[in-house]
Amino acid sequence: MKRVPVIEETGLKSTVCGPESFTPDHKPLLGEATDCRGFFQGCGFNSSGIMLAGGCGRELANMVVEGTTSIDMFGYDVNRYHPDCTKNKAWILERSHEAYVKNYAMVFIHDENLAKRDMRIDPLHETLLSKGCVFQQRQGFERPGYFATHKDAVNEKMEYDWYGSYGNEVHANYAYRDRLDEEYTFGYPPHFDVIGAESDACRERAALFNMSYFGKFFLSGPDAQAAVDYLCCSNINKGPGGTVYTNMLNKNGGSETDLTVSHIEPCPETGLDRFYIAAGGGSSNRDKAHIMNVIDDKGFDCTLVDHSADYGMLSLQGPKSREILGSICDADLSNEAFPFSSHRLTNIAGHEVRLMRLTFVGELGWELHIPSEGLVDVYNTVMEAGKAHGIVDGGYRAIDSLSSEKGYKHWHEDVRPDTTPLEAGMAWLVNAKLKTDVDFLGRDALLAQKKSGIKKRLVCLKVKSPVPLVTLEAISRDGDVVGWVCRTAYGYSVGCNVAWGYVEHPEKISLDWVKSGKYQVECMGEVYDAEVSLAAPFDPKNLRVKGIY
Repeated sequence: MKRVPVIEETGLKSTVCGPESFTPDHKPLLGEATDCRGFFQGCGFNSSGIMLAGGCGRELANMVVEGTTSIDMFGYDVNRYHPDCTKNKAWILERSHEAYVKNYAMVFIHDENLAKRDMRIDPLHETLLSKGCVFQQRQGFERPGYFATHKDAVNEKMEYDWYGSYGNEVHANYAYRDRLDEEYTFGYPPHFDVIGAESDACRERAALFNMSYFGKFFLSGPDAQAAVDYLCCSNINKGPGGTVYTNMLNKNGGSETDLTVSHIEPCPETGLDRFYIAAGGGSSNRDKAHIMNVIDDKGFDCTLVDHSADYGMLSLQGPKSREILGSICDADLSNEAFPFSSHRLTNIAGHEVRLMRLTFVGELGWELHIPSEGLVDVYNTVMEAGKAHGIVDGGYRAIDSLSSEKGYKHWHEDVRPDTTPLEAGMAWLVNAKLKTDVDFLGRDALLAQKKSGIKKRLVCLKVKSPVPLVTLEAISRDGDVVGWVCRTAYGYSVGCNVAWGYVEHPEKISLDWVKSGKYQVECMGEVYDAEVSLAAPFDPKNLRVKGIY
């Protein structure tokens, strides 16, 4: 009334009671439909249409006119949902209800849903559950979060109880819900040391991570090489046996995806080039949509086929990984025969396995890409071989810590559609290709940015005060706010919080400017000193990835 006094005198002329649209995560649906090019959606505003209209309208217009957004809008992207979710009416109904129930609830960084769990699982689910796994759900897929060590660590998910609505009884004695309740804190959770033990085991011995929720795509056809050359900002023309971590950019040079591309054996039916693409499961459907749209726009004669459900993926990492893997397969795993960023086919436990020498935690290690029917056999074989070396199961909470202290990027956090590889400190991704005449999406924007300089830069901040960070904290330099934290995790190997954030300069950022200031991070109204660096705090010389310990 104080802001608009006339309302007090106007009175109610009419009331309207009608249907409203709600979505499974209480966020709008924005963007172009993959099955009907040119049809853009702006709907599902969850009774927040007036509040969100300005920003969403602007970004929807950017999608139509520019083909991309000016800020990161993945949380609202119509392609964020996996098709298995959107085709499942029970998932839509239960998740939409839970999102509505929790609309005004406090948001904690590691919260998980209770509605419609265990919808997408891999063959290892029951095995890992029996070992105390506390699962996270991403796009309907259950992935390992961490492994509880309680004697009563039984963490099955129960049927959705609708929070007691519609005549349902709220579940009693629900162990998984109890695990989540422990997360409802802005302090360190009770299982902080459990995640630390998984991280330490990976650094000191070996850990096996189940990453089967990843998207796995095969790209083939007469123009397959031309397509990956145009889509990817890195040099993909390494020939069969090569695997490349790369980003796919938009026309502004922003990162639309980060994934690996492997040049594999030719298509058996046609003899044409084939590429195997592995993409993070949380964004794999959006990645797929981006790839297919670019192929369509450029008229490339090639086909992208989704085989995500047909393959499992394990990641064996740590100083003992070579010894463990070498005892169960006949592949030569030496640095000379099997260098980093390469792949080979081998046989483990009677199943054909594609080994890729890659890491997302900064250790000597391999990914194992396995037909789904062989996933349990290969897992059991690796774990049995690793017993003598102290192998452990690891979850994504440990991966978050390990990758953060090593400086490996997460798409939608460190790298996003509104940040370029140059701004993210990843010039090594693009420099070699920019020196060639190979065209790729975003090339012109990067060349212009290299010439003009960058105005923002991703930096690492070590915060030694014993306070957990949650992201979006303000970053100040010499007392002035210059940026914000986009990702953070506790680094067990370096003994402090590791935060990554973008700092900005109105004209042009120089390395001297970044390094010369005094930095602080604000968290919960308190300000904490931070040490700034452009390099990762753990193994900055990258020796461990090369097997040098």
